[in-house]
Amino acid sequence: MNALKKFGCRVYQKVMWVALWFLPWRKPELLQFDNGVEGLPAYIEKMGLKKVLLVSDEFFKNQGFCDKLVNAFKESKVECVWYYKAVPNPTTDCVEEGYKMYKENACEGIVAFGGGSPMDCAKGIGARAARPNTPISKMKGLMKVMHKLPPLFAIPTTAGTGSEATVAAVISDPRTHEKYPINDPNLIPRFAILDPKQTENLPPHMTSTTGVDALTHAVEAYIGSANTAETKKMAKEATKLIFENLEEAYKNPHNLQARDAMQKAAFYAGIAFTRAYVGNVHAMAHTLGGMYGVPHGLANAIILPMMLDEYGSTAWKKLAQLADVAGINGKDDEEKAKNFIQAIKDMNERMNIPTQIGVPGKSDKWAIKDEDIHLMSQRAEHEANPLYPCPKLFTVEEFEALFKKLQYKA
Repeated sequence: MNALKKFGCRVYQKVMWVALWFLPWRKPELLQFDNGVEGLPAYIEKMGLKKVLLVSDEFFKNQGFCDKLVNAFKESKVECVWYYKAVPNPTTDCVEEGYKMYKENACEGIVAFGGGSPMDCAKGIGARAARPNTPISKMKGLMKVMHKLPPLFAIPTTAGTGSEATVAAVISDPRTHEKYPINDPNLIPRFAILDPKQTENLPPHMTSTTGVDALTHAVEAYIGSANTAETKKMAKEATKLIFENLEEAYKNPHNLQARDAMQKAAFYAGIAFTRAYVGNVHAMAHTLGGMYGVPHGLANAIILPMMLDEYGSTAWKKLAQLADVAGINGKDDEEKAKNFIQAIKDMNERMNIPTQIGVPGKSDKWAIKDEDIHLMSQRAEHEANPLYPCPKLFTVEEFEALFKKLQYKA
């Protein structure tokens, strides 16, 4: 990147870091009930709400994962209207359908049940409720919501996205194949309900990829230049918990202690990156999701170690500090950082996560086409610069080289 553009990006990032201190940051209120998520309807009833929109997806509906919560609503005085058509990489259409249901039923609050996709869809619906005359596409970018959302209750069923703690919602436009983040403090859910039993039935590949997704959030937040004392603390704690518990949760899915630790790790990582931002890993992952529908956790898990290698010495010092909390040794910062990256690669391999997009039997549902690489690189560069305070800034050409590295060719 030429020196002038790089200087402009860094100035922008410094100005944003200063400006963030003046925003109304808050954390979700953590709720835990003796009977798990079934205790939520009674809590909502005490708040005086009469009707809420439940947002999930068809998989959770068909598998019966929401049944206990839905039945608990039926036994309460709170009416629950159920929108279950959120899709992976939620679209503008999903948001509009859900908002229509919210409006037509005069709902007063939103309950998000699921992984990052239902969470992001619910946030989009809440943003539409807050700004009924503004389409969701007009809210992409920074500080475009600017209105208080209805009460939003987030119940994560994965331990990865951290969406229950963040300012972000990521929406896809099926017409342009674009995937973009909406960032606004008003999108932070009012309440987060952590219940490890909700993650117990996750397929192993979702446990692994969403877990490395959480690690990506923690690492990208920590190695960036927009940290605070709290984001550093949260990122370190998340990293420690993930290295100690992710593989145990993957191998022994009914270990609720490991599941609980992973939910906390995802929550802490969410707090870290919602203030300190993410980085180039996410710029590429969002592009892959928008273009081909690659699941976000899988994309992040594949890209993370490759990107950390590409950062080289610009990230060694901070990666060495994360290595310390993860119990990874080395004689100096360089060795610790490289051992940390290798530990991620080794963990990915043990959990059957591929190293490229298009690998037969692992990621062959998606294949990066040569003719798409330039457009994807432009989109990744546009998302990353000047917003993301990464250790190293990449040009379109450098993103092209990275997408080619990701591209599996027999």
